[in-house]
Amino acid sequence: MTDGTATTDGTATTDATAMTDGTALTDGAAAADVAAAIRHPVVELRQYTLYPGARDVLVDLFDREFVESQEAAGMTVVGQFHDLADPDRFVWLRGFPDIPRRAAALHEFYGGPVWQRHREQANATMVDSDDVLLLRPLDGRSGFPAPAVRPPVGHRDRPSSLVTVTLCHRAEPVDAAFTDLYHRRIRPLLTETGAAPVACLSTEYAENDYLALPVRTGEHVVCWLTRFADAGQFDEHLRRLDRSERWQAEVLPELSATLTAPPRQLRLAPTPRSALR
Repeated sequence: MTDGTATTDGTATTDATAMTDGTALTDGAAAADVAAAIRHPVVELRQYTLYPGARDVLVDLFDREFVESQEAAGMTVVGQFHDLADPDRFVWLRGFPDIPRRAAALHEFYGGPVWQRHREQANATMVDSDDVLLLRPLDGRSGFPAPAVRPPVGHRDRPSSLVTVTLCHRAEPVDAAFTDLYHRRIRPLLTETGAAPVACLSTEYAENDYLALPVRTGEHVVCWLTRFADAGQFDEHLRRLDRSERWQAEVLPELSATLTAPPRQLRLAPTPRSALR
């Protein structure tokens, strides 16, 4: 944080962007209406590498000081997490209404009193904060749902839930065929095996106009987020996927054929005040 298609019944639509009721969009005005209806049309997925033992310091500072202050500047803190695979990794997401208002919100927050007061303490925990993907919902049905009620400042109990982010890299931008694959085959099978799909995002190609915070470029990424009540439910989901002939023989090979490398999954534990939990 340094100073940085298918319709709902599975039939194809005539446009890769669809309204939440499945109707197709055919012009720019309609597309703008969909963007307005999506919660967080622009999303940052931020993965920080921290100094050993510093994560609890950053989590406590973030939960106390950097949630309401960022939202007052015009962005939304979607969720913040411990990376369960690495004690020195902190992962979080924030959302914006659009690219121009992203720049305005970042200017306001990073130039404002809260960040100026706490930036030295925050930056002292970080080895690297530049692993950032700029993303957007895959289509009109793939954005984030309404968030849970965020616990108040001072809440210190971590929820038992677990959130995963499955990251896929492609040789080219996401197209209508992949969107159809996700809605028709991947998402239903995730649900059948015990996952709760949250959102599906793909690369936002608009230029980063807040240069103080770099983002990764030259990549074609798609990722989906899922939620589990606890680690036991996640483990059962993995067992059911492993036993699923449809996943192993059909869906996974079809997915893998569209990717440049195997999918990578982040296993994330929400912090005490994460809204996504």
